[in-house]
Amino acid sequence: MAAKKKKKEYDIEIVNRRASFEYHFIELFEAGIALTGTEIKSVRQSQVSLKDAYCFFKDGELYVKNLYIKEYEHATHFNHEPRRTRKLLLKKGELKKLLRRVKERGFTIVPYRMYVNERGLAKLEIALAQGKKVYDKREALRAKDQKRELDRIKKYR
Repeated sequence: MAAKKKKKEYDIEIVNRRASFEYHFIELFEAGIALTGTEIKSVRQSQVSLKDAYCFFKDGELYVKNLYIKEYEHATHFNHEPRRTRKLLLKKGELKKLLRRVKERGFTIVPYRMYVNERGLAKLEIALAQGKKVYDKREALRAKDQKRELDRIKKYR
């Protein structure tokens, strides 16, 4: 019998589930994120929301805006601003590739998942994505309903 993996304090994962409904993901990238001390403490307490976050380029560098990280409760007057613009850390080749694709019509960069890795560093998984049409969304819902129905049938047999 395999040993159960113990959940550690850094086993934190925040997912923007709405993004997979709104967009077709073309490619996923793992980016580091520049945070202050109080921000990483709030991230480790899972007090983050990716709901309204989006990525943009400024002077050849990638930033994330509207990423909500709740103010740290035990901080002094040096606390952070919850929705400040934060720099994403990617390799130069990845940045060039993303910039080239974003300039094409219909592509965008969407923050999909935030987590803390084994070394205690906060990482943001971003997706090069293309927006879905209304009929694509309906098709996805229909497929999900059919899968749920099949699972229900298999369960009672």
